[in-house]
Amino acid sequence: MDILEHIIATKREELPAIRSAVNAAIANYPSELLHTSKPSLGEALLKSNTGIIAEFKRRSPSKGWIKEDGRADIIPLSYQENGASALSILTDVQYFGGQDGFIRQARNAGVTLPILYKNFVIDEVQLYAATLCGASAVLLIAACLTKAQCKSLMRKAHELGLEVLLEMHSEQELEYAELEPDMCGINNRNLGSFVTDVENSFRLTELLPKEAIKVSESGISNPDTVKALRQAGFQGFLIGENFMKTPNPGLALKQFISKLC
Repeated sequence: MDILEHIIATKREELPAIRSAVNAAIANYPSELLHTSKPSLGEALLKSNTGIIAEFKRRSPSKGWIKEDGRADIIPLSYQENGASALSILTDVQYFGGQDGFIRQARNAGVTLPILYKNFVIDEVQLYAATLCGASAVLLIAACLTKAQCKSLMRKAHELGLEVLLEMHSEQELEYAELEPDMCGINNRNLGSFVTDVENSFRLTELLPKEAIKVSESGISNPDTVKALRQAGFQGFLIGENFMKTPNPGLALKQFISKLC
């Protein structure tokens, strides 16, 4: 089994507990709030001069702990204050040291930017979890889902007022773009081996629909790379580890943005 297969196997084991927690939360949650509109990630990227989706990521399966003491009530707000267009927050517990509560903590701290629920979504109960904690959009990963599963989850996400960032990694997966997600993501990291190659975005972007909002994910550490990706047609750039490994992620973001001008 590769890393992704291990993660998905673990996620299936977690589903009963997730379902139980979601059912308990919904019992005390006004049903109409489950379907309200949220801050739009797609609109934020189109209106932004930088398109940076700053990620709160404490751990990685390949790198181990990046910032074990990183606080969700401090770093996401600092990202917002230092120019992020939107945020991504890892909510996977075992492999990324995250939790749904991190999005709630960020919202309670004053974050108003769109937040991407970054997890390995394989069941619609996780979409309810994303809504309940205050996310604006969810990540769906082509490598984790059949096309039919992806279509069904996308429909449910939209019913709940969530946008979808559909992540693809290979030319074979680009057929998922036919589902017309809100945003098309190209992951530069192979989720099986976790090897990263930013050239993946440049190779695949021309094969995506021209009208798609395009997001390049992973392995971006140089402002010049963002400039080149923007020239290639990308509007969003998901960057986490490059900021999180520094003493002050918000300041690192500010310095990065200053070099984009």
